[in-house]
Amino acid sequence: MAHPPDGTNPAPDPRLPTGGIVHTYQKYDPKEFPSPTTPPPDIASAAFEHMLQFGSMRDLSPEELARAIHLDPSMFPMLGPSLESIAASLKERKRKILETYETETVQHSALKAKEAAARDARPPKDLRGAYSAAMKNEQLHELERIYYKVADGSEFASDLIRSIERLGEKYQVEELASKYEFTGRESMTVPEALEIKAELEMIDKLLEQLKEAAKNAQLAIIDMSELSEFAEPGQMDALAAMQQQIEDYIKEQTAAQGLEHSREGYKLGPQSFKIFQGKLLQEIFSTLQASRSGRHDAVATDDGVVEMARTRQYAFGDSVTHMDIPQSFVNGIIRQGPAGRAGDRPRLRPEDIEIHDTKKSPRCATSVVIDMSGSMRNDGQYINAKRMALALDGLIRSEFPGDFLSFVEVYSLAKIRHISEIPALMPKPVSIRSPRVRLRADLSDPKVSEGAIPAHFTNLQHGLRLARQMIAAQDTPNRQIMLITDGLPTAHMDGQHLYLLYPPDPATEEATMREARACAADGITINVFLLPNWWQTSEDVQFAHRMAEQTKGRVFFTAGRDLDRFVLWDYVKMRRSIIG
Repeated sequence: MAHPPDGTNPAPDPRLPTGGIVHTYQKYDPKEFPSPTTPPPDIASAAFEHMLQFGSMRDLSPEELARAIHLDPSMFPMLGPSLESIAASLKERKRKILETYETETVQHSALKAKEAAARDARPPKDLRGAYSAAMKNEQLHELERIYYKVADGSEFASDLIRSIERLGEKYQVEELASKYEFTGRESMTVPEALEIKAELEMIDKLLEQLKEAAKNAQLAIIDMSELSEFAEPGQMDALAAMQQQIEDYIKEQTAAQGLEHSREGYKLGPQSFKIFQGKLLQEIFSTLQASRSGRHDAVATDDGVVEMARTRQYAFGDSVTHMDIPQSFVNGIIRQGPAGRAGDRPRLRPEDIEIHDTKKSPRCATSVVIDMSGSMRNDGQYINAKRMALALDGLIRSEFPGDFLSFVEVYSLAKIRHISEIPALMPKPVSIRSPRVRLRADLSDPKVSEGAIPAHFTNLQHGLRLARQMIAAQDTPNRQIMLITDGLPTAHMDGQHLYLLYPPDPATEEATMREARACAADGITINVFLLPNWWQTSEDVQFAHRMAEQTKGRVFFTAGRDLDRFVLWDYVKMRRSIIG
């Protein structure tokens, strides 16, 4: 277009389209992989759950850890398109197979082969009727039973194996025809049909694996060797690179969350311990409406030790250690006002001083007695007990740091355990299967070692004694024992003699009750958390009630999976009542 003589640019014609270049960049934007704003996966919890179940990390391989972790697929933007591309190739291959073949011919061939095998067989006279009925009714199980009655190496044994093979092939061909909808016209032989069946089933398996991998970025669940037979080389290279990036990311997060890998397995450090406890508390208190507010309320007093944000005017006898210094000086400056000369230092009077309110923070001493006898293995009760112990420790460390907490493991004897030992505790293996056991061991005899004593019995008496000894040394009136068990005690001590008695004996119950009454005499409240099991009887329930009645304690009946919620809820409720 020519310019006007005056040199000015012409006005654009609104009827003409706008000029220029329109460009669409269709690749992914360069950015960190994965996004730094994406929350890291909870690897510590996955490792801890394995630890609670198996008692060690030796069986947890890097691949198993990867399967246990939930990853957000949005962290890996190239993953979705890669998996979708491979899935599309598999679906296309499956579609072509179904559109190529038909199955009526091969079903007829499989039937004829089975009938021919039945005609050619020469069963002995005593097995002829059973063999004919089994082939007519097409019962593989009956043919197998006949096979075990035939002498090895006989001619009929070979005929019978051939009949079993032909009948099995007929079943597989019928399954192929019923499972997939073929629309083609090309016929198949029986061997071809079996190969196509295996291929279609593998494609379905891989499609399901790709679907699951797309949900949580778990490429470890994909059978890469099988997938390589169906996918293009370029697709496999891209997927392998993606898998390596995910593995590198998991290794980085594993180290960041306190897990160290060695030949023996993973080692859990303090940081992973803290992460898992935090997850437990978050999960538990998200279902306890009464505890959503975090720290429990406390009564404000004049002689407490914990300083609060709220202030009041100074009163005679208040400690100056709780003075709000900035506000007190502001009060003095305001009081002096303009009358004060420039440069004068503010002079405080008693009415200027502000004192922080305080609250009492009473300490509570708690001992958790955990039953790790042989019966705790049933229904995974021991896992719930260990999860509860870790959650309670995390609650006290974060919310009540002044409280005392100890743990006692109970089996045929009892041992004081540190919190770091709890994840590795396991129910003791049952070593005596006799329905009646009456054993006595002299623990003062140097020839008697603990390793020689059957460990799967339940010695609540010894566990209560150790808990009482630890709690009694604490300078606080607020003392309690949380007893986690699934039934009656089956072991007790009399002096230096250990008695292992099953079925439960009245002498064991009486020894346990004496120790429970000694706890009550020391001001210790016993809370019995009775876990259910399929062989639990009314005697187990009555024992828990008798202990609660004789010691003025309490008994809780709860499903094992809710044990951590019940215990923490009770602890928080008890602490509130102490403070109030």
